Amino acid sequence: MRKILLTPLLMAALTGCSLLGQDTVCTEADADSQVSAVWRPADFGGRDAASVRLFVDGACKERTSGGADDPIATISVRLPDDIGASTVPVRLTVTSGRSGDTVVEDSVRAGLTEQHPNGVSCSPSAWTATFRAHPEKGLTSTRGMKLQG
Repeated sequence: MRKILLTPLLMAALTGCSLLGQDTVCTEADADSQVSAVWRPADFGGRDAASVRLFVDGACKERTSGGADDPIATISVRLPDDIGASTVPVRLTVTSGRSGDTVVEDSVRAGLTEQHPNGVSCSPSAWTATFRAHPEKGLTSTRGMKLQG
């Protein structure tokens, strides 16, 4: 009889449950509020053929386009953690490394989406938006873009 009673109590303790209600077990993944752009380096030519600049709400990051054999490249501009559900101006400029000409220029207003990497009832909360840097269309949705090699 004792084994039958102790087994459910042991299982409840190991799964994070309590007799008074379920306790929330949170992981410790971190997250930053940010706006990101991802692209396929091959879309912009050979190795580091272009310079990609992402401007978000007055801040800017820049990097080269990457190697044509790399499946995905990314750039992110960090935002204040307390930015909340706001809309921020985003501008993308891609410049040719050879000629210095602008090959892509686009701007949008990004509505930030709340993210919870450890679950809704766990911290942190981050506010993010992600776009694809497309060689002809500029800033587009990442929907349908394979983000892994």
